Amino acid sequence: MAQQVLTTTVVGSYPQPDWLVDRGMLSKGVPRVRVRAMWRVAEEFLEQAQDDATLVAIRDMERAGIDVISDGEIRRESYSNRFATALEGIDNDHPATIVNRSGRSVPVPRVVARIRRTQAVEVRDMVFLRRNTDRRAKITLPGPFTMAQQAKNEFYSDDEEMAMDFAAAVNAEARDLQAAGADVIQFDEPWVRNDPQAAKRYAVKAINRALEGLTVPTVVHVCFGYAAVVNEKPTGYAFLPELADTVASQISIEAAQPRLDLGMLKDLSRKQIMLGVIDLGDRSVETPEAVAARIRDGLRHVSADRLIPAPDCGMKYLPREVAFGKLKALADGAAIVRRELS
Repeated sequence: MAQQVLTTTVVGSYPQPDWLVDRGMLSKGVPRVRVRAMWRVAEEFLEQAQDDATLVAIRDMERAGIDVISDGEIRRESYSNRFATALEGIDNDHPATIVNRSGRSVPVPRVVARIRRTQAVEVRDMVFLRRNTDRRAKITLPGPFTMAQQAKNEFYSDDEEMAMDFAAAVNAEARDLQAAGADVIQFDEPWVRNDPQAAKRYAVKAINRALEGLTVPTVVHVCFGYAAVVNEKPTGYAFLPELADTVASQISIEAAQPRLDLGMLKDLSRKQIMLGVIDLGDRSVETPEAVAARIRDGLRHVSADRLIPAPDCGMKYLPREVAFGKLKALADGAAIVRRELS
């Protein structure tokens, strides 16, 4: 059956319940290393609790009317740390500390040997999602460039070599996720804009290595950071046209909160565009009409068969009722425009 135009989707994460995680601790930042203290449930019951919370996220996305759903990333402390810290070559007992661009000291993975994926990390997540929904299902992975940027290199001769080994690890996981039933696989690469010079040297090369052999639709997601963490956002990307050279079929961009000039989408004319039309910096729920207006703005630059309406970013930092309301507005706003096009 042919897919309808303006298929709606999520970027990845959905709010974790208060009974599962300490949301006060969660609000302090986006962890790069493991933070076991964030979980409110004892270790022996944690997987069962995460499964239950994942079912809640799946059902909320279905009830909201979203076409392509995720598992809500409920089992993750952040979008990247669960996968990155599961790889061989990372010293999880002795993380490094770096000073970020805001001048804060941040614990990060310390790379002390060659990066290798020795076991599946998210495959059970995908199997669980596939078993519990009949909707099209996507799963996300941190991108290789972003993981390399978030780590302290104490082994490789240069960061490009490290990024390429991260890419090989991501690729091995992605191939297994595809075999487990993923309809869409997304790589999160927000850090390509933080260091555009390094990104121009090897980000596309690393992303394409991570995408090798995949036959399902693939996405590269770029954003300016979670709205709960980053309040002031630029109105343009330092590294966007270059993503046209990736083999990904879709590019996902944050556009609603930063009021992005969508004219830049002309540089991605060969890609489908997953367009952020839900502002996660505003706790009020958009009306479907407001969402429809943002979708129409996108259609001035991207044809309907190439436009995929979505939130700007992951929704984990929002209250659940706000996240659900925004997803419902997303589905209803897309339906308005879809009727106008029929």
